[in-house]
Amino acid sequence: CGQSGATIMCSVPECDRWFHLPCAKEGGCVNLYVTPFSSFCPEHRPEQEVEVTPEPDTICSICLEPVEDRMTFTTLVCPMCIRAWFHRDCIQGQAMSAGLLCLKCPLCRDSETFLVDLFLLGIRIPFRLPTWEDNDAFAELGVRHGQCNARDCLYPGGREEAEEEGPWQLLLCSSCAAEGTHRRCSGLRNSTDRWECDTC
Repeated sequence: CGQSGATIMCSVPECDRWFHLPCAKEGGCVNLYVTPFSSFCPEHRPEQEVEVTPEPDTICSICLEPVEDRMTFTTLVCPMCIRAWFHRDCIQGQAMSAGLLCLKCPLCRDSETFLVDLFLLGIRIPFRLPTWEDNDAFAELGVRHGQCNARDCLYPGGREEAEEEGPWQLLLCSSCAAEGTHRRCSGLRNSTDRWECDTC
């Protein structure tokens, strides 16, 4: 940008280029977010060692938009399956969302080689749980079905109530667990411990 105050220097000793952090990203520099936290100018930045080019009409595995027809700074490929292509910005967004513990290649599901390659190419991968685990976003998936779905529920306490055992114990469908019944509401004996709903 030609302005003063640049604090990032290319890590190649004979190179004298300096950058601001936002300018480095815009200018195609690579910053490694692992020890020793090196930075490289566009001339000295690391590149993928995979020698492959995308086939015609190849799309990004994340945004499903076309990728360039050759390996470039903005186009990356999974080093394991060599079929999953990404835009650099798309895989960076995926890395920020998934975090180190859940980021994998969307096609081959490799994580080890995939992560190492991304680290070396300057993709920042935070060491944390994925953002979709924030604020118990999927807590309701762990909630067990809790009501009697019989056409006529006979329990005096209502469909939402049940007892621990006996005729008013709530049995969930043994196939889908999405419907339930009190034993007596479906004419089941007290010894019956498996039941299937009409759908299943």
